[in-house]
Amino acid sequence: MRKLPDGLGYLLEVHGGEPLPALTAALTTLCELVSADPGRVVVVLRLSARADTERAWPGNVNVQDVTRWERAVRRLGRCPAAVIAELPGTCAGPALDLTLAADYRVCAPATRLLLPINDGHFWPGMAVHALVRQVGYARARQIVMWGEDLSAEQATAIGLFDRISADTEDAVRQATVLFGRISDAELAVRRQLLSEAVSSEFDEAIGAHLAACDRELRRLSRTGSTHVAGNR
Repeated sequence: MRKLPDGLGYLLEVHGGEPLPALTAALTTLCELVSADPGRVVVVLRLSARADTERAWPGNVNVQDVTRWERAVRRLGRCPAAVIAELPGTCAGPALDLTLAADYRVCAPATRLLLPINDGHFWPGMAVHALVRQVGYARARQIVMWGEDLSAEQATAIGLFDRISADTEDAVRQATVLFGRISDAELAVRRQLLSEAVSSEFDEAIGAHLAACDRELRRLSRTGSTHVAGNR
């Protein structure tokens, strides 16, 4: 783990061959650093899978280890920083979990998305839950039930990846500058509205949306940028 240039945030390189407790510890440390940073912060996760057994996950662990990992991934998805996943190779194992928790995902043309399989048995981690929420039940059913591998183009077409680039590092640098302009509070609002829209009805959701609209109108009024006329 190291700091990004210009103080924009942190870069964490995650290799799928690392033991799960070590990955959890690194992710927890990263989240603590981000929470303690008072400025606008971007997190870049450079993710790679094991070349020999890309599908095998999570290795020789117990359920307590898995619980700690899932909670660390959840914490990452809620941290006050834009999270960018860089996938120069295969998206499998921990890379899959972290990609699904990221706000923006950059992959290479040859990147493949692989579900975790151990001795022919599917690993029933929280990636299944994330897939359903992000691509819908029908598409997630096809991926999970059929054990389907996805190419970079297929995963991008259904929204699991955001950009395909032959130079993932350059694409991530561009995204880092863009996301570095978003404040922590604004990022939290966007995440909340997107997350709640998956499971809430109109009457349940409208309060949060109107509250967010009111905050934005007040901000625009303070900056003199609003052209909205009307009674509030």
